[in-house]
Amino acid sequence: MGFRSMDFLRRTLGKGKIVEAEKKVKPVEATNVSQEGLSFLVGKGSHIGRKREHNEDAFFTLECTFKQNGEMMPFGLFIIADGMGGHQAGDVASALATRVVAHSLMRQVYLPFLRDEKDSSRSPINEALIEALSDASLAVYEAVPDAGTTLTAALIVGTHAYIGHVGDSRAYLVTEKGLQQITQDHSLVARLIELGQATPEEAMTHPQRNILYRALGQGGSMEVDTYFQLLPAGSQLLLCSDGLWGAVPEHEMAAIIAAAPSPQMACRRLIEGAITHGGDDNITAVLIAMTE
Repeated sequence: MGFRSMDFLRRTLGKGKIVEAEKKVKPVEATNVSQEGLSFLVGKGSHIGRKREHNEDAFFTLECTFKQNGEMMPFGLFIIADGMGGHQAGDVASALATRVVAHSLMRQVYLPFLRDEKDSSRSPINEALIEALSDASLAVYEAVPDAGTTLTAALIVGTHAYIGHVGDSRAYLVTEKGLQQITQDHSLVARLIELGQATPEEAMTHPQRNILYRALGQGGSMEVDTYFQLLPAGSQLLLCSDGLWGAVPEHEMAAIIAAAPSPQMACRRLIEGAITHGGDDNITAVLIAMTE
């Protein structure tokens, strides 16, 4: 389970997470990537939190639009990673994993789309996600063997989202009905909930809530979860580290997103909400809204 031992997990996974270190939430204008038809509005933000010495979260966003069969087709790649390891090894792990996954998916999926290659000549997206996260896991293991990172990547083509996931960062579908968690946490408390040995409320304060049994950087073969999610117009996709979902209740997150005038403002308010609730961890959010 986990890294080389549970003791190592307790020493490292409980210590922190990853992102491009910044002590303030820097406003970034939301991007509208299409002038006609379906488009994305994207917000993103990251904060070191109140109690961490550096930010071990990392994220990557790419939004573009190309014409396909006479229609504008939005394409996006969104990645969030939460590193762990101490002595700033966590931020190295998350940043490295993010770059490796982005490079791999752009090579295997994005560039073939730009070249308008036939479907038969492109790698299946699920397979591309598994290969990208597996390559990132090996790269982290070789570069910083005493560190690790979560990683959740979403490839969006039109209204189709393909998600690759390892760890306890999360992807949520956001609709008028609220939040629906898409990914499954690879944590000890999530397994206890699954086995009926703990409730979600108990898990929030469980002393081992930060222990993961699966993360990038373990060495050997990597089991990657993949998901497919339809994103109809009006829905949103939220990627976030546990510094957000572990601090702000899901109903409050849904209310913040629903009340915000834009995805960027929603991300800023989500991060402010996590800080208000204590800000014990690094906090990162990427929110993609589907519009027509």
